[in-house]
Amino acid sequence: MRWRVSMSDRFRIGVVGAGYFGRFHLDAWSRIDDVDLVALCEPDARAAGEMAGLYPGIDTFEDAVEMLETAHPDLIDITAPPETHLGLIAALAPHVPYIICQKPFCNDLTNARKAIAIAAEHGCKLAVHENIRYQPWNREAKRLMDAGAIGEPYQITFRLRPGDGQGPDAYLDRQPYFQTMPRFLVHETAIHWVDTFRYFMGEVSDVHAHLTRLNPAIAGEDAGIIVFRFQNGTRGLFDGNRLVDHAAQNRRRTLGEMWIEGSGGVLHLDGDGRLWLRAFGENAEVEQHFEWRDHLFGGDCVYLTCLATLNAWRTGSAPETEASLYVVNQELEEAIYDSAEN
Repeated sequence: MRWRVSMSDRFRIGVVGAGYFGRFHLDAWSRIDDVDLVALCEPDARAAGEMAGLYPGIDTFEDAVEMLETAHPDLIDITAPPETHLGLIAALAPHVPYIICQKPFCNDLTNARKAIAIAAEHGCKLAVHENIRYQPWNREAKRLMDAGAIGEPYQITFRLRPGDGQGPDAYLDRQPYFQTMPRFLVHETAIHWVDTFRYFMGEVSDVHAHLTRLNPAIAGEDAGIIVFRFQNGTRGLFDGNRLVDHAAQNRRRTLGEMWIEGSGGVLHLDGDGRLWLRAFGENAEVEQHFEWRDHLFGGDCVYLTCLATLNAWRTGSAPETEASLYVVNQELEEAIYDSAEN
């Protein structure tokens, strides 16, 4: 191993990519205690300059290897486009002890498995930045579920309804590459809830899917229904339609609504991030109050994901989304597309 590790408890953080979502990562690292955000690799000089102005003391680079050799980060957070992931991990893993990578992780299952093997060969810890499971309402719902609030769990349902997919200009104002993705709803979006369903219900035994494209202006599917059966006998339903919206002050906060049903009651997540519990036999839902921060995206879940991953590595444990665990989501993605096609 040829990397340099800080002699202090402070991690030196380097970020690769300052696009739409990469900016959320930079903001998150700048607010975490005991880390130093030291470097950004971003080939777009304008974006790099803008971020350097927001985070004094950060050095900017056009090349990730140059960033590594000059700034000596202990942890590199890759938020660059998926097609760059495998090459970046191959170049960086021999020289840095920790890498976090955004999703779609390495763009496909084959490259994801290659990246995991490369990281393992060099002893580099690799995790995927999967943030929906870290949204505060999902953490609180899991806590309530584990505490027996709904009794024996039976089923989980999520209805994705962001309402951003209508017309020829769909997605162009925020993430225009969505329009040209040959696989869209599952590959880019539903994969979040594949992971989150596993977080709530455990491992999946089989899936059945029907996928369709409603907006002719895009290349991939934008609506679909996926049925999950879990190994413990529970069931899941993901019902996604990006053209339809839901009631919410901010429709990107939760992106939809969720129900977790059990023998003792039902937990309901609404579009404003509020959790409601209706006990079995009762008609009234009772709000379950909990603390969370309304910052940037999804209840500050980017910050929460970075913090949880970092804390796991600091204590010598595996993060919940360690890459060899996360790749099961991509195996399920392939099974979903196979079901829809065949």
